[in-house]
Amino acid sequence: MSAGNIRLYSYWRSSAAYRVRIALNLKGLPFETMPVHLLQDGGQQHTPEFNDLNPQELVPVLMHGNRILRQSMSIIEYLDETWPTPPLMPATARERQRVRAIAQMIACDIHPLNNLRVLQFMDKTWNVPQAERDTWTRHWIKVGLDAVEDTLCDNPSTGDFCDGEQPTLADCCLVPQVFNAERFGVDMAPYRTIRRIVQNCMAMDEFRNARPENQPDAPAAGGN
Repeated sequence: MSAGNIRLYSYWRSSAAYRVRIALNLKGLPFETMPVHLLQDGGQQHTPEFNDLNPQELVPVLMHGNRILRQSMSIIEYLDETWPTPPLMPATARERQRVRAIAQMIACDIHPLNNLRVLQFMDKTWNVPQAERDTWTRHWIKVGLDAVEDTLCDNPSTGDFCDGEQPTLADCCLVPQVFNAERFGVDMAPYRTIRRIVQNCMAMDEFRNARPENQPDAPAAGGN
């Protein structure tokens, strides 16, 4: 299928959008970034126009022609099924299950607990101080990465990447989560396997070009 017109509604620092950018780059698919600033104007994701695209008022949203695609991992699987080369899922059912499990450990169990809307609720509804919110975030990232490291470490299916010798959906999820961990000051020293895999990923242009600071809507250093 022709790539046609692909537009990614994205926020530069959104880890979910970061996953999709990596997948698009790995597939070699050109796309137009449609910035949605999650902090300006009370959050541009809450506008009626964006609500029409995604009633959850979350990024990313990917437009492929007239198709409206939501939820980062389902978007990535759509890309993989529509443009199978290079594959982002392994060949066997067992391997695909492992990749999905690692991806979901990150996207379903770590990420939601430190997502922007959770932290904003803590701030605006419960007046939780910034230091305590940061402690919450670091705690749940560490709990999750401990489990991911144990899953990857010394497993014969782990190669240069989370599963084997080429990037998969799991790596698309891991790299943005490590970015978040570093942003919140999580000590990454204990995560030997995760650090090795991320280093291998960041040796690739497809991952480097997807980094938040390389996005067209990224602010000057120190901005939001």
